[in-house]
This record gives sequence, C-alpha cells and structure tokens, in this order.
Amino acid sequence: MALEPPVRTTMQSDGWRRFRMTSLAAAMLLLAAFGGCSFFEDGPNSQVVEVEVIETAPPPAVSRDPVAADSFAATRRADDAKAEADAAIAEAGDSITAPIGGDREPVKLGDPSLTSGVPGSGPITLEQIDRWLAEPANFVELEPILPLGISQGAAQIKGIGMNPLTRAKIELGRQLYFDPRLSLDSTVSCASCHNPAEGYTAHTKTGIGIKGQAGGRNSPVSFNRILSGPQFWDGRVDSLEAQAVGPIANPIEMGFTHEGVVKRLGENAVYTRQFEKIFGELTIARVGQAIAAFERVLVTAPSPYDYNEQMRSFAGLDADDIAEDPDLAAKYAETKAAVEKFPMSESAKRGREIFFTERGNCTACHVGANLSDEKYHNIGVGMDKQNPDLGRFVVTKDPKDTGGFKTPTVRNVALTAPYMHDGSQATLEEVVDWYDKGGHPNPHLSDKIRPLKLTDQDKADLVEFMKACTGPTPTVETSRLPE
Repeated sequence: MALEPPVRTTMQSDGWRRFRMTSLAAAMLLLAAFGGCSFFEDGPNSQVVEVEVIETAPPPAVSRDPVAADSFAATRRADDAKAEADAAIAEAGDSITAPIGGDREPVKLGDPSLTSGVPGSGPITLEQIDRWLAEPANFVELEPILPLGISQGAAQIKGIGMNPLTRAKIELGRQLYFDPRLSLDSTVSCASCHNPAEGYTAHTKTGIGIKGQAGGRNSPVSFNRILSGPQFWDGRVDSLEAQAVGPIANPIEMGFTHEGVVKRLGENAVYTRQFEKIFGELTIARVGQAIAAFERVLVTAPSPYDYNEQMRSFAGLDADDIAEDPDLAAKYAETKAAVEKFPMSESAKRGREIFFTERGNCTACHVGANLSDEKYHNIGVGMDKQNPDLGRFVVTKDPKDTGGFKTPTVRNVALTAPYMHDGSQATLEEVVDWYDKGGHPNPHLSDKIRPLKLTDQDKADLVEFMKACTGPTPTVETSRLPE
C-alpha cells in the first residue's frame, strides 16, 4: 500500500490513539518474532494439512533381471556398508558430553571469522596451531544467532546441546571437511560432494567417490543443517555427527575404515594437538563432532525473498504510524534499502503467490524457516524403474515409506542442480514440469502430489520465485590444511 500520510482531524479521540499505538506495538512484535518469514495468513495455504497419508500397499517386487539384479546388489552392498559404518559410530551420541556451564558468546552465523581458518598462509604448522589453541576466546561456547530468513527456525536448532560450538572445534571441523586424507587414497574429501563452489553439493547426478565410483543418490546440500535432525535422503542416521563419518567407511565414497582414518590423523602432529586440546582424545566420534560443528555454521544469508517478506510486515501501517516510532522508522528504512538492493522481480512475486497457495501446493512439503518439512514423501521419482530405490522403506520397513525421500530445501536451489534424489532432473523447469503433471503414478504416491494444471507463465513465475530464494553463504577458507 502507498505510505502517504493520512489526513488528520481534531476529532481523533484518545481511544483511537490508544488503538493505533496498540496495533503499532503488535506489528513490532511480529517483526521481531518472525524476522521476515512469511506468515501465509492471506492465502488458502492456511488450510494445508501437514499429516501425511500414504497408501500402504506392499513394496514393489524386486526384478530378477540379471543385469538389474547386479546393479541392485551393488547398491545394497553399499547400503549395507553404510549401515555398518553407522552402527560403528553409534557411540558418537553416547560419548558427547553435555556442555559445562559458563558464559557464552552470542555470534551471528555467517560471520566470516568462524570459517576463515587459522591466521596465516600455506599449510598449517604446529607453531601456528599452538598459538591458535592458546587463545582462550577460541574455547568459549558460542550461542548461535540465525540470520534473517532462517531466523524463524531458532526453536528448531539441533545438536548444539550435546555438541556445543566453539571456534576451535569449528576450525578443526573445517580442516577435516576439506582434507582428502580422510579417504583411503587421499583423493576425496567431504567437499568433493558438498563443494562450496557448487552450492555445497556436486553438479553430478550422483556423488563420485574414490576411483571414480558413482554413488546411488544425488549429493544433498550441507548448509542449514543446524535446523535438521535425521540425515541422508532416507534419514537413516539421527544426527549430523553420525552423518559426518558415515561416508568415510563407505566403499564407494571415501573407501576407508574408521580405524584407519583415526590412525592416519594420529600420525599428524597438528591434528593430534587439536584433538588433545579440544576433546582430550582422538576417536571417530570426535571426528564426527568436529565436522558437524563446522557444518552447523554453514547457513544461508537473507535472500531477495526474505527482504520482500520483511517489507510485507509493514503493509498494515501507514507512514504516520512508522514515523512516530524511531526504532520502527529505522527498521523500515533499513528494510526498504535492502529490498531496493536485492529486489524480487514481478515474475518472482507472482511465483510467490503460486508457491504459497493451493495453485502450486508447494507448501504441502516446503514449509518452515528452511522451506522443508524434514519429512519423507514419494513423489514418483524413479518409481518407473525395474528396481526402484525404495528410500525410507529400507530404514523403517514400513510399506507406507516405500519410495519416500526427504524433502530438500528450496533455499539456494538455483545453485544445486541436478535435482531429486537420483539427480534425474537437470533444471528447475524440469522440476516444475514434474510436479505439474502430478509425478509418476505408483501405489505409494503421496496424496500431496496431484496435477497442478499450471500455465507456461505460472511455471516461469514459479521458477523465478525459487531463484529469488538464493542468499549468500559464508566465506570459507578451503585450502589451508595441516602440513
């Protein structure tokens, strides 16, 4: 609405002024509480029910075709190896100690000082790491503050109660994340499949491990994991700590053993010194804790969508309301400047209306601060294959989970092609077409999936909206590793 000053008269009563001031205070509380995320109050999406109802027909029979069977067996061997690795690190959750009381340092995630590495250049030396570890500030427990956009998810933060964040731990995790020495032949690191330059994923259909082996699934993003509990497309591990060390022992990914990687790290003086000072020991569980600490500070900064949502919060106020409160006036000016610097196109704004209403039905799954319900759905992808990936069913053995995969975030989705759990769709346009046609029919298709009957313009607008959900990620030092 236009923010023209209203015409004032001498007939305004004290009661009217009290009503306006109460409304103003309520608006300020909403701005503080929601940090720019959509309330969705003005569209039919408020009627979307989040209870998932899926048909419970038995899982599809496995084909006996020899070639397909060999491929399926290879996938199952990889899954079995992952399950064995996951079981081996189950002690991670048990061995993590609760935080010790004391002062905590509030820090806004995205602060580059968290991910800029140990001061200096070249390989990290023992002398440099000793200076770093001698700084008490690097061992102060951090209280993470989420940036605008994902800030509404503050109550969803996972893992830091049992694995507190400190600068020293985050830095150790950064080194481990980018170090290929965690793989058997020292060629593959976590960043090989979750590369900052590729949107914290990999632009290949599936992850590529040692000796050029292709995995069975697309590489999920590693940002905004602080808001996520169970990990992997099928949610087979309960924590980021367990996820972090699973690929080390997977024969297709990093191809090592947990014992082997602990031994290798123990032979490096720089790593040994850090584990001793931070944890008092070097174990695979501690490796997982360090990597998880680093991954939890990888978050998306505000996007044009987030600034636009924040501006919408002012829609119920006129210029006089805003001007009367200095704090609100300053907030409005700041938001207006951000919207002008990071604008949403008119097409993206139309796409927003499709996304958050029944026309697009996107919020049946893509909801919350991270635009993901963190649940598992069968949307038909890959279900036309002779031996489809059974997804969540392999974990739960519940027929209703057949072909179900975790909802990915829409944030920064424009940077993370290809899409779907199998990387089968190369562009966002293909993704929209898939949903528009109602997925691939199968006995386990989610009841949330239905033909949308969108026009070509609707589809283009929806793609533009998803592009408008792109925000910067923290600047990260990728090359400085222990000598």
